[in-house]
Amino acid sequence: MTLRRPAPAHQAHSFRRGLVPKATAIVNARVFDGTRLRDWTSIRFADGTITDCATGPTAHDGDEVIDAGGGTILPGLIDSHVHLVAGALAQGLTFGVTTALDMFSQADVMVVAKQQAGARSDVADVRSAGIGATAPGGHPSAMYAPFPTLTGPEQAEQFVADRVAEGSDFVKIFGPSGAAGPWAMPSLNPATIAALTEAAHRRGLVVVAHVNSLAGLREVVSAGVDVIAHVPVDGELDRALAERIAEAGISVGPTLATAENVLGEPGGAAVAADPRLAGMLGDAQVRRVTSGASAQHGRKTPPYSRAEENVGRLVDAGVTILAGTDAPNPGTVFGASLHRELELLGRCGMTPDQALNAATAAPARVFDLPDRGHVAPGRRADLVLVSGDPLTDITATRAIERIWRAGVPCERRAFVASAAEAQELDAFDARVAKVVAAVRERRYGFGQAKAD
Repeated sequence: MTLRRPAPAHQAHSFRRGLVPKATAIVNARVFDGTRLRDWTSIRFADGTITDCATGPTAHDGDEVIDAGGGTILPGLIDSHVHLVAGALAQGLTFGVTTALDMFSQADVMVVAKQQAGARSDVADVRSAGIGATAPGGHPSAMYAPFPTLTGPEQAEQFVADRVAEGSDFVKIFGPSGAAGPWAMPSLNPATIAALTEAAHRRGLVVVAHVNSLAGLREVVSAGVDVIAHVPVDGELDRALAERIAEAGISVGPTLATAENVLGEPGGAAVAADPRLAGMLGDAQVRRVTSGASAQHGRKTPPYSRAEENVGRLVDAGVTILAGTDAPNPGTVFGASLHRELELLGRCGMTPDQALNAATAAPARVFDLPDRGHVAPGRRADLVLVSGDPLTDITATRAIERIWRAGVPCERRAFVASAAEAQELDAFDARVAKVVAAVRERRYGFGQAKAD
């Protein structure tokens, strides 16, 4: 389902005042437009907007001309699932993520991030759910409390109105945990989930539902949400449910980059081991991403292979898949882990062009961002130039040569946290540890769990 509403004021390219570079033409390139490889070899952009795409020269007199050397131009990448902490937007942009979709932040954090994105060209753009809807004491209270919660459907209208007033771009709902008895966590009932979904849709807002069980998945599908965050691993996703999701036009962001670490696979170590990624992480971030490796391997947690199998069933059913990382959960890092997510989606049966679509045109369509996610005249000049061919080897997205955000070239550099940012990151890690301690006993009895 694609919902339309007036573009918020912060979508304007305000940060480009005084920063507008010369018009630029990229030549000798391959061009993936967000859906397919085109026969174009050159594109031109000026004043933050793509002006021309052609099989021949596009440069005008006075343009800066860049020889791509046979490399591939991609739309700027969109990470469909992050959580804002210090350095998130700067680090994401270093790895080609020009837009980040934040899936839960306190209102003040969201406002500051949007102000940064509107004023600076060296950070990714951002859209945010702000505060998500959950029951008192429900997930993710241990992570972000205090924040507003709901106890019944009669509160849904006001909850959504309050989020809109704070500046939320879409609505996040935390679905049922699927656990029962003493392991159950407080959660919204089906009537409240449905009321929230209806209230959001009346305002033209996309609704994202967090799930961690097949039972919870069925409930939010019945409520008519637009996007499902995470893929359940507590059982095998049956074909009928996958087809129902596809027929309803619901998209799924499986966040495999987090799931593999939660379920005992060394995904963070795999990111750090690739020099195309590690070179821009810096020592501190390498330590962070590798320290998140789970100690659960071989225990009684569900196997990570089930996550890939369930995503494969969604792919086979024709469900729209969105690439998102859930960074900075253990074993993930902003930007770099999105490239890992693309690799993991390929292991689920997605072709390279489908995986690239999941990080470009698909989230732009689902989250109503019509100015980006595509390489085409009139679209925003969010662009990534990589060497090699990611349409034959999806890991070629990691070989980044240049990045432009709204036509402004981005200087790639490893994120180094200031003392204040390091303190904020440590506090976030402490909150994650708190969630891990609470959830691992409820869900698995032990081991690592993700924040949200």
